[in-house]
Amino acid sequence: MGNADYECHKVAVPPPKPFLQSLKSGVKETFFPDDPFRQFKNQPPLKKVLLGIQYLVPILEWAPRYTFQFFKADLIAGITIASLAVPQGISYASLANLPATIGLYSSFVPPLLYAMLGSSRDLAVGTLAVASLLMASMLSKAVNPTENPKAYLQLALTATFFAGVFQASLGIFRLGFIVDFLSHATIVGFMGGAATIVCLQQLKGIFGLVHFTHETDLVSVMRSVLSQTHKWRWESAVLGFCFLCFLLLTRYFSKKKAAFFWINAMAPLTSVILGSVLAYFTHAEKHGVQVIGHLKQGLNPPSVSELAFGSPHLLTAIKTGIIIGIISLAEGIAVGRSFAMFKNYHIDGNKEMIAFGMMNIAGSCTSCYLTGGPFSRSAVNFNAGCKSAVSNIVMATAVMFTLLFLTPLFYYTPLVVLSSIIIAAMLGLIDYEAAIHLWKLDKFDFIVCLGAYLGVVLGSIEIGLIIAVTVSLLRVLLSVARPRTFALGIIPNSGIYRSIDQYPNASSVPGVLILQIDAPIYFANANYLRERISRWIYEEEDRLKSSGEASLHYVILDMSAIGSIDTSGISMLEEVKKNIDRKGLKLALANPRSEVIKKLDKSKFIETIGQEWIYLTVEEAVAACNFMLHTCKSNPNAVEYDAQDIV
Repeated sequence: MGNADYECHKVAVPPPKPFLQSLKSGVKETFFPDDPFRQFKNQPPLKKVLLGIQYLVPILEWAPRYTFQFFKADLIAGITIASLAVPQGISYASLANLPATIGLYSSFVPPLLYAMLGSSRDLAVGTLAVASLLMASMLSKAVNPTENPKAYLQLALTATFFAGVFQASLGIFRLGFIVDFLSHATIVGFMGGAATIVCLQQLKGIFGLVHFTHETDLVSVMRSVLSQTHKWRWESAVLGFCFLCFLLLTRYFSKKKAAFFWINAMAPLTSVILGSVLAYFTHAEKHGVQVIGHLKQGLNPPSVSELAFGSPHLLTAIKTGIIIGIISLAEGIAVGRSFAMFKNYHIDGNKEMIAFGMMNIAGSCTSCYLTGGPFSRSAVNFNAGCKSAVSNIVMATAVMFTLLFLTPLFYYTPLVVLSSIIIAAMLGLIDYEAAIHLWKLDKFDFIVCLGAYLGVVLGSIEIGLIIAVTVSLLRVLLSVARPRTFALGIIPNSGIYRSIDQYPNASSVPGVLILQIDAPIYFANANYLRERISRWIYEEEDRLKSSGEASLHYVILDMSAIGSIDTSGISMLEEVKKNIDRKGLKLALANPRSEVIKKLDKSKFIETIGQEWIYLTVEEAVAACNFMLHTCKSNPNAVEYDAQDIV
């Protein structure tokens, strides 16, 4: 580099790519980040067909390697989760204002479909408490489930169908990133709020109330409970309290020692059996304790003709289906990934969406309502030592046996026992420890969590969901529209430049202001960055003036964190350069990335600023500025000094 004792490397502009090649690359990065087609490369046509079938139906890929040892483990796990599936199916169906048999049907057909199409070995398919409440809340506004149960059931099946279509579409078109807008904080708050409302709703069953509000907010529920104190049945309350204590105690002992997981898994079915026996011998229904009554015996009847595509409430069914579909996906995929991490294997999110969608589409045609991967059932499946999705097949077989032969035994099951089962399950979803962790880690995430919780509890489930998603999106927009900028300094005894805020021992370079922009530059943040850079400059000038240090001569923008830039961003850089020129300063760019330098070249900005003012690293940019600064000082007559003289 001329007479200088250092060398500057030229920043290369990448060669241009054909438009179609760039478009193909962009689409691949957006929709196929995992490159699912890599397994088909260099394979003969027949092998490609086989791999394609195995990709669409994963059971064909792992079934040939399945062993009898695996089956023994899956048999135990399947029977264990079946003992949980039966009482939960009946309980959650009542939560959705649907007949109890619909809940049992939903634990038969969908698990069989998932076993063939799903990629998780640990996910146990079943009905979801929060989605059940959400369905009841939204559909009850259109059709009263008490006055018109048939129309309500048709609407529920239709909503399930559209939930399945939506879920499968996300998987097929690889749009799973939409679900990612439900952040962890959002899910914690939303699930906690929904669980709180579900628990409060069960006070109807605990106190043996017949008439109850259809609203889900805290005030309406408590008003409904407290305004009917004269109708409370102490027999029902005592029975409910006893079974709730039993369920919570079994959970406590199971958590204390993992080997006793089966105690917690068997507790709901044990409660149903004990409650039914007690009600039968004491004639509890004559003493104010409500029982399930007759349950239809037999397997799922087809329900294609029940799908209400011509209903005047079709839009309500579509809206409900999309919302409960998203909730089901968010919970199911999060649960599946959590357990996959424990066993060190990978699940394909898009396959999961297709599997969830297909099982809900098939379920809606076979008298099932929405199903997913509930955490409680999946945790039992995991702790029971399942090895594959065959545990779902075992569970479905056990439920089939129940539907064919055992449904008459549930006639005397007290509703208060089902309420106790629901409350015990929902208390586990109120994750206060996660909320405390959010408060300690990220206050904004805690606000998102709290907003979702309060929105559900004080408003409605829909309001809570809207608040949570809106606040989460607002955070994303703020991070894009208001990116962080940092002043960099040099770490002593090194050539490394880092944020002065993060490293207080980093010292600024005399006469040089080094700024780093920590985000892509778009139309949404271009104006903000222009103003923020101007503010950095005059604040630095004021600081230097007040401290009596050497005046500012150069501004270096470290562009290593800027992955992309649009036309508004380029216009911003042109304005910044003009402002800096007016102040008698010089602008230099350091380490522009491939996409950025390509657009700067096409827009002629490189010609405007000069190739000699673009450097490969911050260190080279500082060295060049120092060289020019010292040269100018040694030659006072050189008012203008072109960097090109030292290249």
